[in-house]
Amino acid sequence: MNKKQDKTELPKLLEQEALAAPRTRRGGGNGSDTSPTLAESVADHIRERVVSGILVPGSHLSEIHLTEELQVSRNTLREVFRLLTKEGLLRYEANRGVFVSTPSMSTIVDIYRVRRLIECPALRQAHPRHPAARKMREAVDIAHQCREAGDWLGVGSADIAFHASIVELADSQRLSDFYRQISLELRLVFGLLRDPEFLHGPFIDQNRAIVSQLEEGNSVLGADTLEAYLLQAERFILGAYSRLMANP
Repeated sequence: MNKKQDKTELPKLLEQEALAAPRTRRGGGNGSDTSPTLAESVADHIRERVVSGILVPGSHLSEIHLTEELQVSRNTLREVFRLLTKEGLLRYEANRGVFVSTPSMSTIVDIYRVRRLIECPALRQAHPRHPAARKMREAVDIAHQCREAGDWLGVGSADIAFHASIVELADSQRLSDFYRQISLELRLVFGLLRDPEFLHGPFIDQNRAIVSQLEEGNSVLGADTLEAYLLQAERFILGAYSRLMANP
C-alpha cells in the first residue's frame, strides 16, 4: 500500500477485504469461469455501500436513480433487488419501493447468539502465530488511529474487520463465508444507532486486550474475555435500540 495513502481509507479497505468472499459465478460446464455476472457486480456494489455506512437502515433505493448512476437496465437492477432481498439486506414494500432493511430486536439477539457460537470457539482453539492474528492486530491499530482522528465510522469498519479475522482463526472457508453475511447484518445494526462514538468507544480497548491475550499464548482467556465482551455489547446495543424505538 502506498505510504501516502490517506489513513481514512484504511478502515474501508480492511473491512472490504474481510468481507470479500469467493462467490460461485455462472460459467461453462467445467465451472472454470469465475467472472461475475453484471447483476452480481451491481449487488457487490450495493453491499459495499452498506458496509461503508453510506446506505443505512431505511434508506430508499430509487430504481430510476440507480439505473442511471450504474448504467444498467431496470431488469438487471430488479434481479439485484431480488437477490439482496433474499439475503435480507433489502426489503420490498408494495407501492413504495425497495429499502435497506431495518433489523428488529429479535434479529439483534440472534446475530449476537450466532457470533458467540462462532467467534469464541475459533479464538479458544487458535494458535498465537496464526496469520489471522496479525489481521486482528492491524484492525485494532487502525481503530485507534480512527479514534484519534474522530472517524467513528472508520472505527466501526475496523471493528467488523477485527471480528471477521477472529473467525478466520478457525481455518474454515464455510464459516468465514457465513460470517460475512452476519457482518453485513451487523453493519445494519450499527447503522440504526445515531451516535457511533457512543456505540464503539467502549469496545476499542477491549479488542486490543483480546488480541494481546492471543499473542501471549492465552487463547482460552481471550475467548472468555470475548464471550463477556459480546454479551456486554448485545446488552449495550439492545438498550440503545430500545431507547431509539421509544423516541424515534
